[in-house]
Amino acid sequence: MRTAPHVHVRGITLLETIIWIGMFTMAMSAIATSIIFLYRTSGFALQEASAVTSAQHGIDLMMRTIREAAYASNGAYPVVSFSNNSITFYANVDTDSAVEKVHFYVQGTSLYEGTTKPSGSPLAYTGSEIATVIAENVRNLSQGTALFTYYDASGLPITDFTNISGLRFVTANVVVDMDLLRAPLPVTIRSSAAMRNIVGH
Repeated sequence: MRTAPHVHVRGITLLETIIWIGMFTMAMSAIATSIIFLYRTSGFALQEASAVTSAQHGIDLMMRTIREAAYASNGAYPVVSFSNNSITFYANVDTDSAVEKVHFYVQGTSLYEGTTKPSGSPLAYTGSEIATVIAENVRNLSQGTALFTYYDASGLPITDFTNISGLRFVTANVVVDMDLLRAPLPVTIRSSAAMRNIVGH
C-alpha cells in the first residue's frame, strides 16, 4: 500500500513581507501625492475662475456707470479728467436725485470706484471721496497694460488726455490673475461703453 507523498507548504518569509509592505507603501504614497496635487491644482483653478467672475461683475458696474455719465448737479461738463488708468466724470450712482462725481482707477492690484456727493450752496464737489474696491487681483500695472482706451465721435483713439470735450467712447481692458507665477495665464476682460448722454454734443 502506497502512502501519499508529503506536501511541503512554504510560508511567506519575513523578508518577503517587508518587501511587500514597502512596495505597498510606495504605491499608496504615489497615489496620495497625485490626489493632493490634483486637489491643489483644481482648487487654484476654481479660485482663479471665481476671481475672474468677481472682476467681471465689477467691470460691468464700471461700464454701466460710464455709460450714464451726465452733467453735474452744479452744471459742470460730464467728463472731468481721464488717463490710461483713471477716469473721473459725473453720474447718478444711487437712488437720490443728486449727481455724484465718480472716479474709477486702478491702484496696486485693485480696481476702485470713488464717489463724491455734492454739498453746500451753491452745490460743490469738495467733500471727501469714498472709495470702494470693485475688482481684485487686477494686474494691469505690473503687466504694463492700460486700463482704459478712449475714442472720439469719429471712432478715432484719443491720445491727448486734455481733449475732454472730444471723449465719447471708452473701452476697458482689465488683466486678472491671482498669481502671475502659476498657471493658468492672466485673463484679460474687455468691455466698452458709449457716453450716451453727451453723444452728439
